[in-house]
Amino acid sequence: MLETLPTIERVPGFRATGVHAGLKADGALDMALIASHSPCVAAGVFTTNCVKAAPVLVDMEKLAAARTGYRAVVVNTRCANACTGQQGIADAHEMAQATAAALGCDAAQVLVMSTGVIGTYLPMPTIRRGIELAAAALGDDWEAAARGIMTTDTRPKLASLAVTTADGGRCTLAGISKGAGMIAPNMATMLALVVTDAALTPAAAQTALTVAAERTFNRIVVDGDMSTNDTLLLLANGVSGVALESPAALAQFQAALEAVCRKLAQDIVRDGEGVTKFITLHVAGAPDDAAAHRIANAIATSPLVKTAFFGADANWGRIVAAAGRAGVRVEPERMQLWLAAGECEGRPDAALRLFAVGMPTDYQEAQAAAIMRQPAITIWLDCGLGAGAATVWTCDLSHDYVSINGDYRS
Repeated sequence: MLETLPTIERVPGFRATGVHAGLKADGALDMALIASHSPCVAAGVFTTNCVKAAPVLVDMEKLAAARTGYRAVVVNTRCANACTGQQGIADAHEMAQATAAALGCDAAQVLVMSTGVIGTYLPMPTIRRGIELAAAALGDDWEAAARGIMTTDTRPKLASLAVTTADGGRCTLAGISKGAGMIAPNMATMLALVVTDAALTPAAAQTALTVAAERTFNRIVVDGDMSTNDTLLLLANGVSGVALESPAALAQFQAALEAVCRKLAQDIVRDGEGVTKFITLHVAGAPDDAAAHRIANAIATSPLVKTAFFGADANWGRIVAAAGRAGVRVEPERMQLWLAAGECEGRPDAALRLFAVGMPTDYQEAQAAAIMRQPAITIWLDCGLGAGAATVWTCDLSHDYVSINGDYRS
């Protein structure tokens, strides 16, 4: 697996920054701007929630009309600009127009993202001021850009990776993301942007991003709620001169893109609202991959499972029961369930088997509880029915999650 860096130094042709526009009362950064000197190929993956925010609708319309020529992405916090009717659509377009004016490009070349409270209108004078400040501050401040899109996040989320192709070319991929609650992407308030100086065709960019989203952002769960604003964008400006055209080059780029997206997606789970444990959930032996994913999601979104992890209670019955209500065929007498401390890909010999052939094993409760107290835990569920497999990353559910979301708007 490719190793990413948790920082971004620079990506040739791109500039980034974050500023305090006045949306947040505490003086924290609350807007971000990422711009390219050269026109970019763009791709996007968006929430499948039927209630879509204005910026999602605007970006979807733009990308449906054109996949090339993009110069910038502008992001605001504090207001999701969702459920705001035609005024919200107009405000999203005005964000793009103001950004284009500040950068000297066309509004059609600007994509917009928003995050925050649903049902409130953008304070456009503050937004316009933030765009002016951000345009004046553009540089290589990717951490500021990552901080400028945070809501209930406690830390910025960044990832980068340099790729050397088989013929000696070198290109860079880098990304930022935000999200801590309302996370169950199906493409939670999750926003992410990945940029690269490689050259991609529009079709290749969209295919690569769609596949990467399915294998990364669509495999994370914090609370099971899908946002109105989920957006994942990819911009490729091609200034490295590295043209990704051969199957081998595209496969290499795909692996790098997935590595960046995986890091960003997992960071969202680690920084989930009130999270104390990071949980990797492997489901195997399902009838097919889609069934395995459904089973994994049923477990990952179960409040009973998540609270058991918070309380360090090895209540494996909740996991098995959640698998049984996933809406796909399982047979308890064929299932096996293991537990281990840490983040594991393959199942280690030390993994503790809790359930097999329809019954609990003779494991020691103290040993299971010791694993459950660890900050990272891995579960394996083998359904014994086929070759289907899926991995989902999730977390526990704590008292703090309720406290954070009980007064989110205030």
